[in-house]
Formats: sequence, C-alpha cells, structure tokens
Amino acid sequence: MGTIATGRAAVVIRHLDIAHLGSFDGLLRERGYEITTIDASDLGPGSVEMIDADLVVVLGGDMGAYQTDEYGYLVDELELLAKRLENEKPTLGLCLGAQLIAHALGGRASKGKSTVIGFREVNLTEAGRDSPLRHFAGVPVMQWHGDSFRLPAGATRLASSADYSNEAFRLGDYALAVQFHPELTGTMYEEWIAQGTAELEKHGIDAAELLEQRDRYAEQMERAALAMLGEWLDTL
Repeated sequence: MGTIATGRAAVVIRHLDIAHLGSFDGLLRERGYEITTIDASDLGPGSVEMIDADLVVVLGGDMGAYQTDEYGYLVDELELLAKRLENEKPTLGLCLGAQLIAHALGGRASKGKSTVIGFREVNLTEAGRDSPLRHFAGVPVMQWHGDSFRLPAGATRLASSADYSNEAFRLGDYALAVQFHPELTGTMYEEWIAQGTAELEKHGIDAAELLEQRDRYAEQMERAALAMLGEWLDTL
C-alpha cells in the first residue's frame, strides 16, 4: 500500500482539458493527497499554491515548452517550476510537463525530428532499471509528442527510445519526468484519438490501429504506471 500522505496538498497543472490526471487521480487520493487542479493559463508569478504544495504534477498539452511568445503564461509556469525545483520540492512531469521541467532548468526543449504517436517500448538505462521506471521494462508506453529536450544539469537519464534519446529523467529523489503518458486510461486514449483526427491524418497514422494498440497494451501500461507512481511516492 505504501505510506499514507494524510492531508498533503497535490497541485495539478493542466494545459488541456482532455489531458488530465487519468489513472493517477485515484492513487493520489488513496494516498491521502488533496488534489487541486489549476489551469496553466491561470498561474501568476505569485502562485503560492504551486510553490508551496507538497506535490506538483505538471500535465501534458499541445503546445511546446519553448512557445512562450504564443503562450505567455508559460513564462510564469517556467519561473515557478525553476523556483520549486531549486528548493527540491517533489514534482512530477508528464510529457509536456517533463519538457517544461527540463526547459525551466536550462535543458532547452525544442521541436523534435519526428512525431511519435502510439504505444512504444522505451529503453531503460541502468539508472532507470534501478528506479520506479523499472516497472516499464518490456511494457509499451503511450507516446504522443513531437518535441524533445536536453537533460538539465544534475539530471539522470532513466530511459530513451529509437526516436528520442531522452524519454525520462530524475533529479535526486524529488523530481521525476517522463516524456510519455503513463497516466492515460483506455477511455482517455479513445477521446484523444477522436479529437486528434487532423493530426493523425497529417502524419498518416491509422486511428483503428491505435485503438488496437490500446486493446493490447493499455491495461498492462496502467498497472506498470500505478506501480511506478506508488513506488516514487514512497520515496518522498
């Protein structure tokens, strides 16, 4: 079961309505976290909720961490993340969230060389096999991104893939960042496919094949994801 975190505050930073906590919501509540979701566009430079929370989870989105001109609120989010991480406060980044963590600490997120959509295996490093990501050994994970990042100073790479050298990293025991979507449930996946028709057509990706992947891999990924999250929470 792990340690119960009674009364702890978890702040979730959302960038897109359909990109929410998914399967992670129930586990955090079971662990006693009181969850507050804040839209990134509502953050300000003095957002004490994000600075002081016991846990911050930064979710995915359809923008790039580097698109601060188009999405001005990312400036405040990046500054808040940098301050929080400098104080070594527990922070979890998922896809865009991982890119934002890297970018906030000088890792420079940027447009990637390819767009990856669908279930893919990631290759764990030695450090990854000795981390909560070990639960993903041999387990395909859901990818939906076309951006990348450099590892920030002090980060340890945990996973890579055929398309991207940086798929996951950690900072000490206080920050974990993955460029895939372990939180995604089968229902969320279906919704993303329905709303992402134009992007799928642009990249020549068959929606029916993605749904078949969901049927093959989603349940296995969700088990691994909850095991990963639970193990990481135990270290905080």
